[in-house]
Amino acid sequence: MTTEKFLAHFLVVASAASALLAQTQPAELRPPIRLPFRFVAYGDTRFTDPNNTDASNPSARQTLVQAIADAHPAFISIGGDIAYNGYDINDWKIWDKETAVWSENKIPVYPALGNHDLHGDQKVALANYFQRFPELQNNRYYSVRAANTLLLMLDSSLDESSGPQGEWLAHELDTLPADVDFVCLVLHHPPYTDSSDGNAGGGHSARPSEQAVAQMLEQRQPHTRARLVVIAGHVHNYERHERNGVTYFVTGGGGAHPYLIPRQPEDPLVGKEVNYHYLLVEVDRGKMNITMNRLELANGKTTWTTPDLVEIAAPKAIPAKAGK
Repeated sequence: MTTEKFLAHFLVVASAASALLAQTQPAELRPPIRLPFRFVAYGDTRFTDPNNTDASNPSARQTLVQAIADAHPAFISIGGDIAYNGYDINDWKIWDKETAVWSENKIPVYPALGNHDLHGDQKVALANYFQRFPELQNNRYYSVRAANTLLLMLDSSLDESSGPQGEWLAHELDTLPADVDFVCLVLHHPPYTDSSDGNAGGGHSARPSEQAVAQMLEQRQPHTRARLVVIAGHVHNYERHERNGVTYFVTGGGGAHPYLIPRQPEDPLVGKEVNYHYLLVEVDRGKMNITMNRLELANGKTTWTTPDLVEIAAPKAIPAKAGK
């Protein structure tokens, strides 16, 4: 092979490798946000034909969308199951129509993939999904940096603690910038839930893959200068769990058919079975307030309450690791 042909071949290979890297390197989104700011997190909306009231409650879904727009968040995080069937373009057209108010108000939406978003032919489902979120650059997992907060948007249809996604997640946690106070991991399947696969009326148990993520986070938290927060869905209700310094939210009240949760007497939602809701996350320097905004629709009347509120503080110091 001549030198000229070798160089030409090398350039072709290098170009192909660069293109592959560009396709597989997770997007790093950096919206222009300053402290203090607020964002909304929720999930399991299941946008579909409003006549299909078994899959999703259209009145609750639409009321939540408008209330979120009225809250004027810097952005919206959706933890999966956006559409009822990801392959169905008609479901996505309902999303387009019912969330038009967000587009009109230029509110960015940062989603995590849910199992319903991948229903049917996965190529078709992903094409529908990425058409709505072109800024993701076809990335199934990615990061969003908002002032002092880093969101790591995970794809829980893939293993989160091994393979390319696991390596990326470990790298992100290993190389946190010094000015990050909070890391929010957003994924569809929850690491902790009081729901169960065997619950009457539907439910989901926590899976080993997400439990492994929780174990990893709880091992890291004592030696991490940022506070770790997990926001999940999949279970169509609201839960908050505290484990070894990590706060876990289940926010699956976006409209999908509700699942019942067994609750302890001290739970602020004891006695409340159906909990359509969204989380309002208010972030300032060193602190994050998360409020559960609960929607109740009864006899044509809309009632809003805030039964759960938690303040999360960033760690003030990092204890040394054992042996150091």
